[in-house]
Amino acid sequence: MPMDQIKDTQTIVVSGHRGFKSAYPENTLLSFYEAIQRGADMLEFDLRMSKDKHIVIIHDETVDRTTDSSGEVREFTLQQLQSMDAGGWFDPMFKGLKIPTFEELCEFLKPYPNLLFNIEIKPSPDAIEIADRIMPLLKQYGLIERSIFTSFDASVLGYLFDRYGLKTQGFIGSEMKNFNADEHNGTYSKMWAIGIEMKLLTPQIVERFKEMGLQVWSYCPDTMQKVHFSIGCGAVVLTCNNIMPALELRRLLALAKPE
Repeated sequence: MPMDQIKDTQTIVVSGHRGFKSAYPENTLLSFYEAIQRGADMLEFDLRMSKDKHIVIIHDETVDRTTDSSGEVREFTLQQLQSMDAGGWFDPMFKGLKIPTFEELCEFLKPYPNLLFNIEIKPSPDAIEIADRIMPLLKQYGLIERSIFTSFDASVLGYLFDRYGLKTQGFIGSEMKNFNADEHNGTYSKMWAIGIEMKLLTPQIVERFKEMGLQVWSYCPDTMQKVHFSIGCGAVVLTCNNIMPALELRRLLALAKPE
């Protein structure tokens, strides 16, 4: 399913934030697999680069929180990164899970031709190089039409839009680095979607951005109450740490829909 179809959807689009983050170690192949098996429509994940220029999937600038090691991601080689335990920090039963490369994830997801991807490039000195390095893989695996590209660095979004013509997701200007507030050629003009965290989400702000022509997505409605609120505000895509409440509400709405 191409990303464009979101504009016409009549149902809830559920995105797994770093996979099924609430129940499995984030940004691991297991976390992504479990989100897919539950019925997620989209996966959100984060890209950084190793010392030897491999693109890896990890959220933080350092490995401290999500592995058994410590130090900056960009100071380790791929071999060093993949020797770390990326699961035991979450629960001993997941000990031995690895930090995946972007290429490993692309290969892993080949059996799921309808899955969508929210690819976040983390702000870093390597961010533009990461953007350039992932393009051949995205083309090789036919993923560009199914992907949107996210960053909290507005200069990275601008580069992705200007250089490659890609669909981008940004955030409210006050949440971004290097935000350009120019009304006609600024950062908002280079976004296809905008992500709004729950504490900032209101019907009024959703309407404001929809009037600008943006798809409005919410982060992270992890309870049934927050899912209802997101939908009531007019959010199109729900990016969830816990995907189950959103999936359950989608199931109930489908049952209630007249034949």
